Amino acid sequence: MTLISPRACGYPHSPGIWTNEQVAAWKAVTAAVHAQGSRIYLQIGALGRVANPRVLEEDAVLFGLPRNSVRFTAPSPIPCSKGHPTPAELTTEEINTLVKDFAAAARRAVFDAEFDGVEVHGGYGYLVDQFIQDTSNQRTDCYGGSVENRSRFALQVMRAVVDAVGPERSAIRLSPWCSWQGMRMHDPMPQFIYLIQQLRGLKLAYLHLVEAFAARQTNSAEALFGDSNDILIRMWGMTSPIILNHGFDAASAIEAIERYIGVADIAVSIAAPFMANPDLIYRIQKGIPLALPDRSKSHSVMDPDGYITYPFSDEWKAEQDARLRETNLGIFRSAMEFYSTY
Repeated sequence: MTLISPRACGYPHSPGIWTNEQVAAWKAVTAAVHAQGSRIYLQIGALGRVANPRVLEEDAVLFGLPRNSVRFTAPSPIPCSKGHPTPAELTTEEINTLVKDFAAAARRAVFDAEFDGVEVHGGYGYLVDQFIQDTSNQRTDCYGGSVENRSRFALQVMRAVVDAVGPERSAIRLSPWCSWQGMRMHDPMPQFIYLIQQLRGLKLAYLHLVEAFAARQTNSAEALFGDSNDILIRMWGMTSPIILNHGFDAASAIEAIERYIGVADIAVSIAAPFMANPDLIYRIQKGIPLALPDRSKSHSVMDPDGYITYPFSDEWKAEQDARLRETNLGIFRSAMEFYSTY
């Protein structure tokens, strides 16, 4: 996740999108992706109560703001876990500023850094999710106390992003069943049914849903009575594509896509396996077992180990060597034919 402004910070070494230097660095990334004929969205978000207050203050100073000028805030003064600091409650003015920060980040991402769009991180216990769920939102104003009020901030953010870059470049990620970072409502369905109903009207580029892993392994009829996105998927329908994420392999990805043919336009995202398998698509095509990622290295800083140090499969390397030999042989034959004419 890329942070939208100094107010959104609080993790060490996190990427941002609010300075010219950051935009220039991202532009090199998007250029490389586009050169390969692919597309890339920037996932943007804010930390809220999961931030480290010390890092938040250090980041503010780093970017030229006065010390203590950025408050450690969240929807409500509820810590994300035992022992974590208690945030101050966001004021209405601060909320409005954050909405503007999301829009500004989207504009910089699309029009300056040349991303194809932005995905607002509305899950995993980050700020947008903190407003959505009652485990972290106990406000008594227009941003809390009811399904509609808890959805207000997420909808304001998405409308601002859509206004900034267009609906075809705007998306959101939601995780109704995630309990990480002190989340997971007792009954998420009414909250997320309402939110997704409202999001449908924005005509977003796509909806990204994190699956409940256990429920995903059942058929849709059984899933209706468990922790499942099935109702949400069917409600979204063919509005725009739905990306599903969390724990998929090739077989379960195909099953999910086929289950909703004619009901929803499903894609499946795979993250960690791509890190551990630089030849992931080849392995899936050939039925080669996947390497497992080393989670202890997944958040290392300024170190390529665990990011770009996983090996290609022996089968892939052998095939590439054979292709290289054939290419070199072809060049040699062409050269011989050329010189034989003299």
